[in-house]
Amino acid sequence: MKKVISTTNAPAAIGPYSQAVEFDNMLITSGQLGLDPKTGAFVEGGVTEQTEQVFRNLKAILDEAGYTFDHVIKTTCFLADMADFAAMNAVYEKNFSGAFPARSAVAVKTLPKNGLIEIEVIARK
Repeated sequence: MKKVISTTNAPAAIGPYSQAVEFDNMLITSGQLGLDPKTGAFVEGGVTEQTEQVFRNLKAILDEAGYTFDHVIKTTCFLADMADFAAMNAVYEKNFSGAFPARSAVAVKTLPKNGLIEIEVIARK
């Protein structure tokens, strides 16, 4: 049976979806943007600051469900501009210890609300 995960410590969904769903000891998050959950606005700065906020948002969702970044087995990173890959990667690597999860990283034409970065994760206990 699936369980919807929701926390006020991450931005509320901006559409008909859940922040995350847990099923059979697996957690799948929706993509997280660099939005401040208190204001609903993007954090100030560029892709580095938005990526840092994305990871704070993901951590809040993982925490709510009883997971950590050590449980993450796959990530998908969506960039508005592939020129931001190195800046995103610098923040990304600071959030994982030990073996990194599998990852895809792609540039897309546009992200919701014209964000610079969106990341989704799959975690397994």
